Amino acid sequence: MERTEKMPAETRPPGVATADPGSVLLPGHDVPLGRYTTVRRLLPQRQRRMVGAWCFVDHFGPDDVAERPGMEVPPHPHTGLQTVTWLLDGEILHRDSLGNVQPIRPGQLNVMTSGHGIAHSERSPERHPPLMHGVQLWVALPDPARAGAADFAHHADLPRWRDGELDVTLLVGELAGERSPARTYTPLLGAQLELRGPAPATLPLRPDFEYGLLAMSGAAEVDGVRFAPGALLYLGTGRERRTVRGEPGSRLLLLGGAPFEEPLVMWWNFVGRSHEEVAAAREDWMAGRRFGVVADDPAPPLPAPALPTTRLKARDRSGGLHG
Repeated sequence: MERTEKMPAETRPPGVATADPGSVLLPGHDVPLGRYTTVRRLLPQRQRRMVGAWCFVDHFGPDDVAERPGMEVPPHPHTGLQTVTWLLDGEILHRDSLGNVQPIRPGQLNVMTSGHGIAHSERSPERHPPLMHGVQLWVALPDPARAGAADFAHHADLPRWRDGELDVTLLVGELAGERSPARTYTPLLGAQLELRGPAPATLPLRPDFEYGLLAMSGAAEVDGVRFAPGALLYLGTGRERRTVRGEPGSRLLLLGGAPFEEPLVMWWNFVGRSHEEVAAAREDWMAGRRFGVVADDPAPPLPAPALPTTRLKARDRSGGLHG
């Protein structure tokens, strides 16, 4: 999925403080994606750039695409990250420069590892379901994985179980003794939680992880803080459990991970460590080097925007500048 803003963190609305000093409610904002799709961008933000290694969160839909093309994102590049795609409704066809052509449907997971460089496109098939709803996320790759080989994996079967008032689907990482088959490079968690009833449910947490909770559908409340689709509740660190309640059928996305300490330069579709590294990736993309050709997609690749006139600076997870 393409980033259509060069510096999204600079245009974010302020976060909303909560009674818990470790939590903050982060509102998203709308960003056009391709020609036909608008997403709500939840990360990065000025108040909170990352949750663990999760460095980018887009939530899209539910959109009525019965009479529209749906998602249309032509070939574009990535470096230094994994893309994680999860659908609640609809269908998207993934194509990449490794030769993979893979449809993804609700309940399935796509994980693409860019390593040193990969290109892909994402489109709704010509005959597609009438609704489109889902999320795409980026995971920052640590050294040395970010300089490694590209990879793609599709996971049709994921761990699922019922825990009291929650139906849980584990996307990545480990939870409640279950492990996802998706490969990660830092301690990480991603899980869909569906609320079965109005009674409170307990989220088991790791004190060494930081967490965020996104409402994908319906409304929920965590320790007195209510939030709905279009906002991400950052939960902080140091807790072994949290209490969540909400409307029956609400679907939440729990994100967590060990705090990611490597400073990042995030610009367009590249995650790097320096201005020079990102500039080299842009130059290679525009020259047709490094990233390859997306399989079975005749559309022309997206041109990279011009680099800013000022030097790109690395930022740490709290937004502090480096270099």
